[in-house]
Amino acid sequence: MALLRAATLVAATITTGLIAGLFYAYACSVMPGLRRTDDQTFVTTMRQINEAILNGWFAIIFVGAPLLTAAAVVLHLPTAGRPMLPWIVAAFLLNTAMIAITFGINVPLNNELATANPNSTTPATIRRKFEAKWVRWNIARAATPTAALACLSWALILCGRLGSP
Repeated sequence: MALLRAATLVAATITTGLIAGLFYAYACSVMPGLRRTDDQTFVTTMRQINEAILNGWFAIIFVGAPLLTAAAVVLHLPTAGRPMLPWIVAAFLLNTAMIAITFGINVPLNNELATANPNSTTPATIRRKFEAKWVRWNIARAATPTAALACLSWALILCGRLGSP
């Protein structure tokens, strides 16, 4: 059981780190790069990115981070896992916030962008309705798994200090 606890905690930490890094990369490179483009290029490129990201590799990490963190919570409920438990629970709540932000704000904005009709709305209008809000909430979406990563990292340190997960 100790090995399963440790492995699940490590997997939760890795997947959380990967999703935090993905959203961080958007915040510090993708969106600033797109900010420099014209409206039509911005709209077209974001539509392409939003389609491309819907793949199995992304899904494994995006869903894996909160699911593996939830599994780590369950596995650390016994007495031996209690010192790490508050940190793992905090990470789970933060990863859940990331999911809520994504499905509550970013995905609806992506859907609006995908269905905006360029024949009735200019690319500048489409962009104006999308960009600032999407960027702002992507930063929040990057911050939540980053904080979760810190919590999980501390849980791993506690695990190592105790000599047993």
